[in-house]
Amino acid sequence: MCVEPTSRDSPDASPEKCDADLVRALQRGDPDAVRQLVEQFQGVILALGIRMLGHRHDAEDVAQETILRALRGIGGFDEERPLRPWLLGIAANRCRTALGRRARRPIPVESIGEQIDPRQPPADTNDLAAELERALDRLRPDYRVVFVLFHEQGLPYEEISAAIDRPLGTVKTWLHRARIEIAEDLARRGFHTADRA
Repeated sequence: MCVEPTSRDSPDASPEKCDADLVRALQRGDPDAVRQLVEQFQGVILALGIRMLGHRHDAEDVAQETILRALRGIGGFDEERPLRPWLLGIAANRCRTALGRRARRPIPVESIGEQIDPRQPPADTNDLAAELERALDRLRPDYRVVFVLFHEQGLPYEEISAAIDRPLGTVKTWLHRARIEIAEDLARRGFHTADRA
């Protein structure tokens, strides 16, 4: 089984070769390959789920479902493609589905009084990270997933496009709109950004 290369490793140990080796092993039904898949990608899948859903338990469910769906679909997967964008695409779709189900559920009565009035200034104007988190949570799911995949997972536009199965132009537009909405949200809450585009 391939291990992530170090600077001393040969060029044969590239991430693409590691992915291809892992895919072939998974397609053969190697149980060690399943363990390696989980160990290698569970963290990034879970991080995306937590960011998208805001709850660790829900994110763990999404991570588990993502791995199961990947294992079911690995037989037809092209071993020359990188695994990470494909897995994150599955996870993003599962998160969007979970958010859609959540939106259709009624809000518990005790939660109604806890909702933040966006017109009110933030309690602690020095807590930009918390306000940024709230602004990100208010984005529509499509914008949020593109923003998270680009800014937190470090995927390039092309890989995001492949992961969420949307044209490259759509990815760029959604990322641009996400940035604008976050900047506007922060400005409404009393935070001013130098560059709002």
